[in-house]
Amino acid sequence: MPIVLSEPGVDGLSEAVGMLREWQYDGAPMQLHPGDLGWFWRFGARATAAAVRTWSREGRILAVGLLDEPELLRLTIAPDAQRDEELARRLVEDVTGPERGVLIAGRVAVEAPMGALVQDLLSEEGWDTDEPWTPLRRDLTEPVRDPGVRIEVTGPEQAHVRAALQRASFGRPTFTEESWRAMAAGLPYADARCLVAYDDRGNAVAVVTVWSAGPGRPGLLEPMGVHPEHRGHGYGKAISVAAAAALHELGSSSAVVCTPSSNVGAVATYKSAGFQQLPEVRDLYRAAQAPVLSM
Repeated sequence: MPIVLSEPGVDGLSEAVGMLREWQYDGAPMQLHPGDLGWFWRFGARATAAAVRTWSREGRILAVGLLDEPELLRLTIAPDAQRDEELARRLVEDVTGPERGVLIAGRVAVEAPMGALVQDLLSEEGWDTDEPWTPLRRDLTEPVRDPGVRIEVTGPEQAHVRAALQRASFGRPTFTEESWRAMAAGLPYADARCLVAYDDRGNAVAVVTVWSAGPGRPGLLEPMGVHPEHRGHGYGKAISVAAAAALHELGSSSAVVCTPSSNVGAVATYKSAGFQQLPEVRDLYRAAQAPVLSM
């Protein structure tokens, strides 16, 4: 049976999220997590559906991709299909041809699990490795100690606080209270929590959202940020410890996070919170092709 590329639509998002949950396991390569779709859900269900692609054979989803940006596909593959040659070749065809409706023309990038055959085939097609990212993992077999600061779980009444802290932490004006409400209405948020840390004066100083993939599976931190006026006081470490504690309560087997390797401060923060640094991963990118000149 042929491989079928699909856009799932809003009604099909639950199946895509469900497959991403099933594919998470300890020891897996860093890969697309249901929490990544959950974080994208801040743009709304329709926008999320429009950004998702699935590849299926005989009705079974074998790969799920999220167009985080028009030029970036974050892709993961069923554990038993990562070296499936038919699937890998179809994926390469679909991501390299703009007419396929996946990636646009020009410079584009694909994030795929390290060791997947699609990585090898894209390299053979002349794709290069991009800047390195550092995954980190914390085991949650044992309970997590108290982070040492006041932590509150964000509900609808505190959405404005969480949104304002997000904007301040990342210097971007796009995350609003409405964004949070859209995200919180999404399917993955049923197993998620937004946490806000406060200093001893009652100032909101750090924020994190944690996403469970279900009991016994790795949970994700995405995103984590500290207000610029309160950096350098250990709040990044504290909110990361609180994130691990929240995922432990949700039944996660471990907590995972990935950050650009160039962000040495973030790597150090997560390590101070008990996360172990794992081998770097890299996206693959295709340089912008020179236009063909007519004679």
